[in-house]
Amino acid sequence: MSPVITDPAKLPMLFQDALNVGDVDGVLALFAPGAGMRTVTGEHIADAEALRAEIGGTVAAHGRLTNVQRHTLVGADTALLVTDWTMEIDGPDGERIAPTGTTANIARRDADGGWRFALLNPLGTA
Repeated sequence: MSPVITDPAKLPMLFQDALNVGDVDGVLALFAPGAGMRTVTGEHIADAEALRAEIGGTVAAHGRLTNVQRHTLVGADTALLVTDWTMEIDGPDGERIAPTGTTANIARRDADGGWRFALLNPLGTA
């Protein structure tokens, strides 16, 4: 069982740390049941298998994420997490690339008081 995350502002760094060590299960543990994600290609995925494939693909491409938290806005049991990110990754031709962006992620508080991602949007408003 994963530890309860009592501060939603910690989610982006926990995501970064788990991804950077190749811990796909650790990343997925940060997602609430039924969570969704808009990928960097603009596709929306919303099931556990697709999320696992997306995160696993990033790990397989030697992804190295750097997150810098910009804002955490909390209201009721929902939080908006705005984070600047850089993802170093092996491109399709094997060359290392480093796209950047700003997220607009949503987290929600579970019944146990812990926070998990409900929706990841690494493209922010783009």
